[in-house]
Amino acid sequence: MKFLLTSGGLTNDSISKALFDLVGKEPKETKLVFIITAALVDPLNKSWLIRNLSELQKQNFKTIDILDISALPKSNWEPRLIDSDVIFVSGGNTHYLMYWMKKSGLADLLPELLKTRVYASISAGSIICGKDMSLSTVKNVYYEELDLDTSSVEESLHYFDFHIRPHFNNPSFPKANIDFLKETKEKVGDIIYAIDDQSALKIIDNSVEVISEGDWLKL
Repeated sequence: MKFLLTSGGLTNDSISKALFDLVGKEPKETKLVFIITAALVDPLNKSWLIRNLSELQKQNFKTIDILDISALPKSNWEPRLIDSDVIFVSGGNTHYLMYWMKKSGLADLLPELLKTRVYASISAGSIICGKDMSLSTVKNVYYEELDLDTSSVEESLHYFDFHIRPHFNNPSFPKANIDFLKETKEKVGDIIYAIDDQSALKIIDNSVEVISEGDWLKL
């Protein structure tokens, strides 16, 4: 399986090139579906989401579809994913996203879909690919608790035996600094990849390559 796990999306040429290297097609031949679900639950400024979509548009994909797995039946979204080359999962609220990955049935379908498609993601969409959701529940490392029945969602998609911490050294994310992450590493005991918004993890099966024009850290 092929993955491009980003913190901030297609923010630079290196990350964009890595995506199309994984796809094996030119942008004008590539169909992308953007799963927007994680971004919808929190009542916050969505300028970052508009920026993410603008960055995708600049790549000149053949098509960009947008879907919400929390609002549409499987009969609607499954054919759209089958017709895609890239399944791109947005940032937002990690627990809400994981809740709907399971509830919609997409979590069960992804292993088969990803045999012939690339999984790309931003922030929350990257976090859920890691070993588990422990970093997003213990002391609210990633997101504040929601007034929703998602607090019991602790299992991730678990494609990898490490954790992903996006927005490394971003002042808007005070728990994404090296000191806090070192403390967290001592608690969880697993490898943590911390990546900033100019970095990504390019993964083919279990081979991990860091793509970066910024800062990243492996603990």
